[in-house]
Amino acid sequence: MASRHVTLVNRCCDSKSPYVRSHMDNPTAWQLWSPETLELARASNRLLFVSIGYSACHWCHVMAHESFMSSDIAQLLNENFIPVKIDREERPDIDRQYMDFLQATTGGGGWPLNVFVTPDLHPIFGGTYWPNAKSERGKHGTSFEDILQKVATLWKEQEERVRENGRQITTQLRDFAQEGSLGGEKAEGGEDGVDLDVIEDAYQHYKKRFDSVHGGFGASPKFPTPVHLRALLRFGNHNKVVREIVGDEDVEHARYMAVKTLECMAKGGIKDQVGHGFARYSVTRDWSLPHFEKMLYDNAQLLHLYLDAWLVTKKELFLEMVHDIATYLTTEPMQSSLGGINASEDADSLETEHDHHKREGAFYVFGMDEFDKILTKEESKICAKYWNVQPKGNVDRRYDHQGELVGKNTLCVMYDTPDLAKEMSMTDEEVRSTIATGRRKLLDYRNQNRPRPALDDKIVTAWNGLAIGALARASAALSSTSPQQSKSYLQGAERAAQCIKQHLFDPSTNTLHRVYRDGPGETKGFADDYAFLISGLLDLYEATFDDSYLQFADTLQQTQIKLFWDDKGAGAFFSTPADQPDILARTKDGMDNAEPSTNGVSAQNLFRLGSLLNDETYENMGKRTVCAFEVEIGQHPGLFTGMMSSVIASELGMKGLMVVGEGPTVDAAVRLMREGVRPNMTVLRVGGGARNGKREMVQVCEGGACRLLDEKGVEALFGE
Repeated sequence: MASRHVTLVNRCCDSKSPYVRSHMDNPTAWQLWSPETLELARASNRLLFVSIGYSACHWCHVMAHESFMSSDIAQLLNENFIPVKIDREERPDIDRQYMDFLQATTGGGGWPLNVFVTPDLHPIFGGTYWPNAKSERGKHGTSFEDILQKVATLWKEQEERVRENGRQITTQLRDFAQEGSLGGEKAEGGEDGVDLDVIEDAYQHYKKRFDSVHGGFGASPKFPTPVHLRALLRFGNHNKVVREIVGDEDVEHARYMAVKTLECMAKGGIKDQVGHGFARYSVTRDWSLPHFEKMLYDNAQLLHLYLDAWLVTKKELFLEMVHDIATYLTTEPMQSSLGGINASEDADSLETEHDHHKREGAFYVFGMDEFDKILTKEESKICAKYWNVQPKGNVDRRYDHQGELVGKNTLCVMYDTPDLAKEMSMTDEEVRSTIATGRRKLLDYRNQNRPRPALDDKIVTAWNGLAIGALARASAALSSTSPQQSKSYLQGAERAAQCIKQHLFDPSTNTLHRVYRDGPGETKGFADDYAFLISGLLDLYEATFDDSYLQFADTLQQTQIKLFWDDKGAGAFFSTPADQPDILARTKDGMDNAEPSTNGVSAQNLFRLGSLLNDETYENMGKRTVCAFEVEIGQHPGLFTGMMSSVIASELGMKGLMVVGEGPTVDAAVRLMREGVRPNMTVLRVGGGARNGKREMVQVCEGGACRLLDEKGVEALFGE
């Protein structure tokens, strides 16, 4: 069947996504992923060229500039394909199904994700960044034009063969999409389940890959992987049974790996050393050179992680990071006027307001000449040593593919201040004061003279859930030592929660929308939106004892079960609802990646709600969720670290603390709960304070039995 001629017009202006809208001036006639577009592909018998990215993606911008603005490439796309532009943050389901295809067929992945798809949505060929023939990279290999011409010819001359290949690939993908469907038979009633020995196996997985010099795991590029680090850090905070399984020596080494990594990251270029927040990942093994985009989901998880690290170690550096990230999330530009927290900041920006070409990292890097201009001679000398600022720049040319960082420096902490003080014949206090002054001056200069990177001001429900939980926990943990900051962080969390409830929740159906920008988007919430928001609301409840947050979490949990629970198979949650027409297969997300797995978070939510509400149904669903992945966890435990707390809860149960009234015993119980790392433990407040006429009472329930605690009992409980 021959392709039918159609005249396409760029539709990006119809989208609310900043990423999609950034392509509205392309000569490429981008269409939106919609029923109308899919019908157009079928009616015209054209392949879809599906290009998926996100606002903060550096290589997405490179390809847009090189190729999608090219009239030659636009002609090839417009005349032979239906080009579709998708924001992966709006449609993670479409992104995942085609990323699974790319990883299965090439072994790699990333963004931009570019896939050729039949009118029946079967993928046939894909890749990430493809260079323009006129670019330096395109001169030495296959160019994007070459690919477009070959695929167009193949479809024209061998359409049926292409379709059959696509159908076979889709069948294979559906066979592979069995994660979370192979276990679960033993889960009802909570008997049997995943053996606790997988905790030790998960530890061994990371021990083998640990970089003892720079922290992190493996070589470059390096990602923070907060889910894995958090599990390693917390092994020692579980009960005696878990510590005995892992062993005291391995518990300490697990904690060491997490702490070492967090120290190296905090001192590296992946951390904005002048301002606030962390970049998405490091190009180099030593964390010195990041891709400079800042993502909400990374910083929200890192706030949880650095808070845990501070509570466990009491290291000053980790407390600094807690305040740094919490400040980043609760101030402009990240926290919006509506209260929701924005999605990301771009990697690329203009060096000055007079420039026309954006450069990666332009907002963050400095030349030695700028240090000498901004700082006094003494400040420049000390700060340059502290942050490794070199006259010719400190960026290895091998990693600067576009030559945008020549002569520039990423700021990386190279000294502990006492060592630098000794070398400079100064006191530690003098060095600290000089660095603090230098940081303020550099920040003022940056804010006054450099255009800030573009902001993706979408409010993503799932990511706000991560941030709400982290800010709530930080507020609760710091209320006695940093009351002003604590209040600010709690306000940030509550404003975000109120924004989601007001703008992204439909009370008539008790359902969520995925994103908000100039109104709620059309895309309904996915399972991760429910999971992450429920988790954040439970943290917010335990930080405030406001029953409305617990009630909202319970309502959302009921909806998540209704829309996503696998009630005909092994249990656990599908990522998408049953009635979604534009996906190839319903999958269950169990492995942790840059974001925690949906089912890992959901299982923990079910155990927490089961404990807080004394609901055995929730508890059993938590056990079934874990058991649904028992085969995969047994084979690859290191990829399921976010599930480990729920594996433990399945076997050993939860510990539920209940407090009533006011008094020293209640105060001690609540304080110790909030100022520590307490896996698989919940706290419920009943009946408000003493003004309600209820006498002080603290009770703990575990293993089917409850007991009252006095002050000594409370101290003993938290000393276990």
